[in-house]
Amino acid sequence: MNHQEKIDSLIHQLQKVSESSTEARSATIDAVRRLEHDIETEEFFNFRLQRLGLLLPVTKIAQDLKLYTILVENKAPLIVADIATKVNAAPLLIQTDVDTFTANHITRILADPLYGGVTRHTFSNVGPGLNALPDFLKETKYQDIDDALHTPAQKAFNTPLHMFQYLPSIPERWEPLQQTMAAIVRRVPWFTVFPFKQELASFQGETTFVDIGCGSGHQSRELLGAFPELYGKIIGEDLQQALAHAAPFDGVQIQAYDFFTPQPVKNAKFYYMRHILHDWPEPKALAILANIKAAMGSESQLLIDEVVIPNMGAHVHSTLLDLIMMASLAALERTADDWKRLLGKAGFKILRIDTYLPRVQASIIQAVPK
Repeated sequence: MNHQEKIDSLIHQLQKVSESSTEARSATIDAVRRLEHDIETEEFFNFRLQRLGLLLPVTKIAQDLKLYTILVENKAPLIVADIATKVNAAPLLIQTDVDTFTANHITRILADPLYGGVTRHTFSNVGPGLNALPDFLKETKYQDIDDALHTPAQKAFNTPLHMFQYLPSIPERWEPLQQTMAAIVRRVPWFTVFPFKQELASFQGETTFVDIGCGSGHQSRELLGAFPELYGKIIGEDLQQALAHAAPFDGVQIQAYDFFTPQPVKNAKFYYMRHILHDWPEPKALAILANIKAAMGSESQLLIDEVVIPNMGAHVHSTLLDLIMMASLAALERTADDWKRLLGKAGFKILRIDTYLPRVQASIIQAVPK
């Protein structure tokens, strides 16, 4: 068996292992990346850095040309000349080989409008702030970024506005952000690990679930699909500009609300926030929590759906998100100790933390007033 046959055999074995479970797939991906880092030479390492810098721009160009959609929609392979005619581009611009081209599973992912939105959001909204981060930190003498109106993002976009004011004002930036949030919903639901039915128990109040900062209402709709008995007892709240993207959904009440103002829904069973507090530094996060706490009744619970970074051994996905939050919003991803400290300051105690996506440490934090 020559070296190529040995490699092919190992790849086949890894593919079989990865198919056994989601965790096995994640572990396999991490192992392959560790192997790449362990065996690459200086030359290959530098080439990988160059490749990483090119990957997002060329992916964005291909999406702009609708190349992925064209390949997916055409069942038969296409030659370069045919593709160039369809997109009205020079053949040399899109040719990477002399062969014909057809879609693979990555092509199909990138042709999906939601994941296309992820690419556009990363390139157009996240990328500029990260690219400005080195100069910004140098100018500020490498101090913590704690002012959401003075971040690398403001420097990159040349605006004095908070990103949650700036992005909604530009549809071609705001829409990809909404698509990115919708794509995240396709993950394993949080209520598959949290004992929702047990915690709901015999609650008889008018409102069961308040989805604060609901965006397009993905979480509320998914919860109602799993628990149809909650029909009419779920409320989704967000700013008016965010709700403009929320399609009407039978059984879920949608209302405009700014979470820096008093919470209008009193005595609900669950007050739920997904990926909200990681957008805000501590003073703002405490203000959000104070408004929720003031509305809670004796049976109310707070559910926080966020990344909970382990104190050691954090996954690269979590640390990357942390950098994005810092560069864009002067905010952060938090460790379990950080969450305990923040919620303690806000007058809450944590009852449990259930992780539903171990690879990215996505977790549901259950807390109640002290």
